[in-house]
Amino acid sequence: MNHIYLSLIFLIPLAVAALNGIFGHRLKGNMSGLLAAGAVLVSFLLALTAFFSLLGLAPDERVIRFALYDWIVVGSFHVPFGFYLDPLSITWVLIVSGVGFLIHVYAIGYMAHEEHYSKSRFFCYMNLFIFAMLILVMADSLPLLFLGWEGVGLCSYLLISYYYQLDFAAEAGKKAFIVNRIGDVCFILAIFWIFKHFGHVTFDGFFVALDSAPPKLMDPVVIGGIALLLFGGAVGKSAQLPLYVWLPDAMAGPTPVSALIHAATMVTAGIYMVCRMSPLFAHSPTAMGVVAVVGCLTACFAGIIGICQRDIKKVLAYSTVSQLGYMFMACGVGAFTAGVFHVTTHAFFKALLFLAAGSVIHAMSGEKDIFNMGALRKKLSRIFIAFSAGALALSGIIPFAGFFSKDEILWKTFAGGHWVLYSLGVATAGITAFYTARLVYLTFLGSTRVKPETAEHIHAPPLSMNWPVYTLAVLAVIGGVIGIPAVFGHILHMPNLLGDFLEPSFAAAHRTLAASHEAHEHSFALEIGLMCLSLAVVAAGIVLAWVMYRKGMPKAAAAASAMPRLYRAVSSKFYVDEIYSRTIVQPLKRLSSTCSRFDLRVIDGLVNLTARIVEFFGIIVRVTQTGVVHTYAFWFILGAGAVLWFVLSG
Repeated sequence: MNHIYLSLIFLIPLAVAALNGIFGHRLKGNMSGLLAAGAVLVSFLLALTAFFSLLGLAPDERVIRFALYDWIVVGSFHVPFGFYLDPLSITWVLIVSGVGFLIHVYAIGYMAHEEHYSKSRFFCYMNLFIFAMLILVMADSLPLLFLGWEGVGLCSYLLISYYYQLDFAAEAGKKAFIVNRIGDVCFILAIFWIFKHFGHVTFDGFFVALDSAPPKLMDPVVIGGIALLLFGGAVGKSAQLPLYVWLPDAMAGPTPVSALIHAATMVTAGIYMVCRMSPLFAHSPTAMGVVAVVGCLTACFAGIIGICQRDIKKVLAYSTVSQLGYMFMACGVGAFTAGVFHVTTHAFFKALLFLAAGSVIHAMSGEKDIFNMGALRKKLSRIFIAFSAGALALSGIIPFAGFFSKDEILWKTFAGGHWVLYSLGVATAGITAFYTARLVYLTFLGSTRVKPETAEHIHAPPLSMNWPVYTLAVLAVIGGVIGIPAVFGHILHMPNLLGDFLEPSFAAAHRTLAASHEAHEHSFALEIGLMCLSLAVVAAGIVLAWVMYRKGMPKAAAAASAMPRLYRAVSSKFYVDEIYSRTIVQPLKRLSSTCSRFDLRVIDGLVNLTARIVEFFGIIVRVTQTGVVHTYAFWFILGAGAVLWFVLSG
């Protein structure tokens, strides 16, 4: 394929972002939004063409490489501005551009009545976000991937703090930016270490060097250290313990931003990086174990916090953190394809849930507290149906998309002998079902708790906000067919389309894992039995939520009163933000204040002392500078006499 043609996938969103940024103030009505959505649509269509081009090649040859120019050349260090399209990267490109397009269309209606902030600025940032994410997933080297990595970090700051005049939005943007810098330091240190140890930072060069490396280069400490530093970068970007705290606060931005960050772009960047570097991770069982454990603990921890949240978007935010934990757990147990499968289905149902939640907020004149909702099914019936489809997919109910991907992760975890992780994963599935059903009951069912002044203005969203929601609802229902698990494939005689397509991208990692791990054979009957077990746990979570919330909140309030300390801890998010504030933020502020005083009193004091000394001598000298001619003549004669006396007496 033509290289220029492929480069348009990311260049068109960049060009339209520049157009909106420079000339957006001259565009009328929804023109800036239409241009932005059109740019992402063109990128998606070009990505589809590239996908079918790859599909037409033999599985082992499904790679397209091209370089636009030499980017960094310093001695032997050579990094082209090049791109690498294989099954893994094109999957992400399709997710980013496809789901991103639907979110852009939704945003046109959502932002239509925005008066206090620039819509063209908003769509400029949105297109810039898409551009940065496409650079990240198409890059053929770690430095270029890091460029896109930093780009999505910058855009997240700009979009989260879009309502910059509101203190909480500005604080949330800064929090996201600063927390991500911790992970970014780990990532860039890993890049330096990879170049020092292997001499390559392009993926082709690094993978060849890794595959042919002598035993002395495969020191477990070095390989594990590099892998853990890379994972440290992923922990920040994909909001895992302990750096997850920025993601719930990212809800400060407009709802389309929440959908874009949580479903299709930034938070999946860490998953992509771990999957791209899977050959390296496969050589370090320690790093793989850390990835799996951190992912599992994050999934469980965030799910528990989601149980007591009242903000409709915060519930979905903690759900995103939890689902990202499932993805990392999959990667940690070697089920990279299952992790990518869950990334794909999660993009469908989580974008759906955020956009449907945005429609509820839009209809409720900005109200986000689910305790002030209830019985909205009557006035927002279509949104209720779509939201329910997303909720069932998130809960993991068969045959919705989320069931297939989540069950595949749980099965691979069990089959790999990780029974503790499997048990926690199943328990987390039940927790997910509980807080998701709670969200549906309190928002759409039961009796109304809507304030009278809000109830008068409840209205259905416009068409531009509806059809992206309906499209995603369909994908949330049928999207699981692309990665149908082996047990269903055996019964229904259906191939695992996504797994077969991604196999070349993970072949090296799978070979390494197969050589170092003993294969476990399990029957289809066992897999079906475990599937039924997880479904039973999910059903129990839904039933428990129904019992507690079907008549409002009296039973939930009674349960909270019976366990006040536990309820207070969960509703306060286990005081993690407060602990960070007391142990890290406040000490750093005090240190900064001390350094500031030292700078003012010592550093500036020395500089000012020098100025005062010069000023003192200037005052003395200034006595002689009167501006009177005969005074100057007197001093001249006096000086000449002094010189003459000195010479004659010498």
